[in-house]
Amino acid sequence: MKCIVAGHRALSPAEFAELALGTPVELWLGVEGESDEERAARLDAARDILADPEYRGLPDDLVRLAARVVEDHPDLFNVVPLARPARPARRRPARPGAAA
Repeated sequence: MKCIVAGHRALSPAEFAELALGTPVELWLGVEGESDEERAARLDAARDILADPEYRGLPDDLVRLAARVVEDHPDLFNVVPLARPARPARRRPARPGAAA
């Protein structure tokens, strides 16, 4: 199955995300082993991109893309609801002079 985004063929999931978002995924996620200086520069560039009117909708686009991935591949996210522990009934201490 071919993944084509904006007329370009994506050869990997990373390329698909990059084409769909219009920016490299590494810009938002970082890379393993990056220095504090590299991280600061990357985040600075990301802030500049989000300030550009062309990319103002990027956070919404990213949420839609993430939701589509979760919907299409639920097996990747081994999510189970957590049961809340039952609370024992709390008794209020009797107040002297209060009507029952």
